[in-house]
Amino acid sequence: MRTPLIAGNWKMNKTASEAATFVHQLIQQNITSPAVEIVLAPPFTALASVRQAIGTGSSIGLAGQNLHWEDCGAYTGEVSAPMLKDLGCQYVILGHSERRALFGERDDVIQKKLSAALRHGLKPILCVGESLGEREAGRTTEIITGQLKGGLAGLTAAQLAMLTIAYEPVWAIGTGKAASPDQAILSHQTIRLFLQQHWSASLAETTRILYGGSVTPQNVSSFLASEEIDGALVGGACLKVESFASITALAQKRTGH
Repeated sequence: MRTPLIAGNWKMNKTASEAATFVHQLIQQNITSPAVEIVLAPPFTALASVRQAIGTGSSIGLAGQNLHWEDCGAYTGEVSAPMLKDLGCQYVILGHSERRALFGERDDVIQKKLSAALRHGLKPILCVGESLGEREAGRTTEIITGQLKGGLAGLTAAQLAMLTIAYEPVWAIGTGKAASPDQAILSHQTIRLFLQQHWSASLAETTRILYGGSVTPQNVSSFLASEEIDGALVGGACLKVESFASITALAQKRTGH
């Protein structure tokens, strides 16, 4: 049984002090449960304050929103895997469509970042998904499998045991227009089949695959109703205490807790 994961990607929102206030308020909502894993991905500048606000012994996890593939060096403005680990991160989001579209990240670059994350014991959340034009052209499967093939190239099943994949249709991110549950399920099945064909049935069965793209308290239950969907990568709705707490509560309800 795969434990559901609800991850909140704050993107470029909240200062360090705003982040600490937010987390204190979030904790008061009693959002934690052994049945659902919760991860917060604040900006780099707020990681330390969020870690402190979460406190020691909390089951809420911490994620970076990106990393550089080298451990250190002359890379002005970049953040490495050892830096994230030192700040208490367990996870890192890689290959987000905004990184691909706005910053020109290619699959080979994402593969190097994945390798760096795994080398340092960070659990990658790899984002894949198609644009509206690609979906309308019937290329969804081609795009998703191409991103997986490039991003996971050369990695072993043992390495990928730490991997989570997030299916995020680009046309649904920040638009308020989520994919339908049926569309999401088909793409999740495509991802799982790819893992089975290229690595193993065991890896395909154990890898968590999240849905992301305009996830809200109003629609999250329709996605989590499917056994194919193991949680959500939440964007805008994770920036308000009430909406993120509602999403985590609905995820717990799915598991009967």
